[in-house]
Amino acid sequence: MPDVGEGLTEAEILKWYVQPGDTVTDGQVVCEVETAKAAVELPIPYDGVVHELRFPEGTTVDVGEVIISVNVGGDAAAQPQTAQPAAAEPAAKDAAAPAAEEAAPTGRQPVLVGYGVAESSTKRRPRKGATAPAEQSAARSAVQGELNGHTGAAQAAPVAPAPAPVAAARPLAKPPVRKLAKDLGVDLAAVTPTGPDGIITREDVHAAVDLAAASVAAPAAVPVQPQAAEVPQAPQQAQPAPQAQPATGRETRIPIKGVRKATAQAMIGSAFTAPHVTEFITVDVTRTMKLVEELKSDKDMAGLRVNPLLLVAKALLVAIKRNPGINASWDEAAQEIVLKHYVNLGIAAATPRGLIVPNIKDAHDKTLPELAASLGELVSTAREGKTTPAAMQGGTVTITNVGVFGVDTGTPILNPGESAILAVGAIKLQPWVHKGKVKPRQVTTLALSFDHRLVDGELGSKVLADIAAVLEQPKRLITWA
Repeated sequence: MPDVGEGLTEAEILKWYVQPGDTVTDGQVVCEVETAKAAVELPIPYDGVVHELRFPEGTTVDVGEVIISVNVGGDAAAQPQTAQPAAAEPAAKDAAAPAAEEAAPTGRQPVLVGYGVAESSTKRRPRKGATAPAEQSAARSAVQGELNGHTGAAQAAPVAPAPAPVAAARPLAKPPVRKLAKDLGVDLAAVTPTGPDGIITREDVHAAVDLAAASVAAPAAVPVQPQAAEVPQAPQQAQPAPQAQPATGRETRIPIKGVRKATAQAMIGSAFTAPHVTEFITVDVTRTMKLVEELKSDKDMAGLRVNPLLLVAKALLVAIKRNPGINASWDEAAQEIVLKHYVNLGIAAATPRGLIVPNIKDAHDKTLPELAASLGELVSTAREGKTTPAAMQGGTVTITNVGVFGVDTGTPILNPGESAILAVGAIKLQPWVHKGKVKPRQVTTLALSFDHRLVDGELGSKVLADIAAVLEQPKRLITWA
């Protein structure tokens, strides 16, 4: 499993496009995986015949794990294997068979797919919950030895019996699961694993806690029962599990993973790391709305998406140019403020997969038509689910347009690593004092949140005031540019 984006440690296999026995060529897409940021397709970097799929669809796999092996020259008829549920065969069945197969000089080479990833719009598949058989664990250990520089024949024989004593000595669990167990006081050795290859999951830890609570509550109810007829009643009341059954139709439980999990972690980190300050301003944008209508008929903007967000983005870029200190980040490790001399403009987008924030690279250098083209491409790509991980990295400042939902404004949370985010509210016809008279005008409310560690109130206020001034008098796009 390759690392398809900065900092990613795992990905879920959504779909296999090949099966054991299929012939593959260098660069052919063999599977689709979903990371915390996007769904991507992985190509195979070899010509050969698929020998084995190491994990079934729906499995979350750590980066660096072998997920597929290919016979790149030799006996193409070697018995193929595909990931199956553990219950399909007895765990003890021919444990030495994979080792013998690894030792055979078939010319098959284990490979890690995943250089040069391509984006996919395929919809997410539900997790199947299947686990790989015990024999796959032995084969995977043999392949891992090959990846560490050993030959398959030399490594296979000693590796086959290894998984049993290792599993007995140390339960298999990822670091976050170990921390959860430690925090809850759960002994992992006493937990029944349900994950692939006997890996303990978060759900297993919580199940162990629920089981322990039920076992403590049940005996406590026995001494106070007045009649033998009440004995069956006590354990039923002590165990909360039946109330959580999906059959009741009162609750739906959705696994926290993918984009939702990444968003939650990022928002928690941002909210409790950067001291947020949010300022608001209500502004008459009637002239901006007139300019939008004029630009729609301008031949230089033909074929481009022209809307108020385009001019809001341009106004923010002008404000950043006048107040460059707002375009910065806080480097805690180096104890430095990093001023950015470029603007990668993030646009918060609501998609079927959740909230994502792709950004327009070097937005500060773009003309208005170029900015409109980039915005249109960003929005359409996000809606189609084709946003790449690279498109969501390196942002410096963000715009979130809550006005499309009819909301006046909000208090946005900073995108991690950025110092400011602008929320744009709904543009509505309202009574407004214009040239000494109350008239109906197009009015909106802007909100700017900023990191108070590096942005003082004066700087934040100047930026927000400049954005409002440009939207009130859009000719400032020329005079201030």
